[in-house]
Amino acid sequence: MTDSVRGYTAERSRARESEDETEGTNGDGERLRCPECEGQLTTDTEHGETVCADCGLVVEEDEIDHGPEWRAFDSKEKDQKSRVGAPTTQMMHDKGLSTNIGWQDKDAYGKTLSSRQREKMQRLRTWNERFRTRDSKERNLKQALGEIDRMASALGLPENVRETASVIYRRALSDDLLPGRSIEGVATSALYAAARQAGTPRSLDEIATVSRVEKDEIARTYRYVVRELGLEIQPADPEQYVPRFASELDLSDESERRARDLLKTAKEQGVHSGKSPVGLAAAAIYAAALLTNEKVTQSEVSEVANISEVTIRNRYHELLEAEEQIQVP
Repeated sequence: MTDSVRGYTAERSRARESEDETEGTNGDGERLRCPECEGQLTTDTEHGETVCADCGLVVEEDEIDHGPEWRAFDSKEKDQKSRVGAPTTQMMHDKGLSTNIGWQDKDAYGKTLSSRQREKMQRLRTWNERFRTRDSKERNLKQALGEIDRMASALGLPENVRETASVIYRRALSDDLLPGRSIEGVATSALYAAARQAGTPRSLDEIATVSRVEKDEIARTYRYVVRELGLEIQPADPEQYVPRFASELDLSDESERRARDLLKTAKEQGVHSGKSPVGLAAAAIYAAALLTNEKVTQSEVSEVANISEVTIRNRYHELLEAEEQIQVP
């Protein structure tokens, strides 16, 4: 048997028996095929080769292993051995790629620095903070993303909403939409749009309570940003507010389900047209609590939904009338 045949057989056996083999795919996720026999290619991670599982042809060798050279058996050990930082994020003006000097005045061994070293580190922190923003555009972005993070935290919005709001603001900044408008106004509008896109909307009144700009300016800037950037935002659905209101009022699942049923009935009857989705959701929560014998006052619902008791009473009667029309044979 010649050396080439031996090598051919050995490669084929190794490709079939290696425990670390994985199916070969290209960057688009499409399965690769052998150029000789059109057989299935597999990746031998132990030897860094891509071989054909049918004919044993070595298609590629000396592949680069992009994984770590160490092994970890639990999350704590993985964190200790990992030498990379946090992933990039849109929520920071430099995407988290710049360096930060810690505020603890201690050395690598945990010992407190001397007074001279502490003064030196403080000067370094000051200059590092200045160098992180190269121009006015970056300072603008840093201030806006800080505002978005502050408001999102106050409203209890998840991280994906903050990321989306940061991307919207970056687009507005790159499209030169800020001249003539305040940084806080555009940042608030971006957060309001992102919350609606993510299906966790907040009312304008709620947004205005944590923003540094007036409600009218937020609404005006929001319409401008959505129009100029071509954002596709569906009208807010009253049902999207129900889980949050029910949770804050500590209502049962039965009441939440009943509120959803009332809103679905209202949609079928066309009652929701032209009405505030927040008001409908608040009225549905109040009506559902009464129907399931749970004690909730209009004042409590009004405080949670940030809407007047008059609106709740009006929508409440409309929801019950729509329910009665469905039940009438």
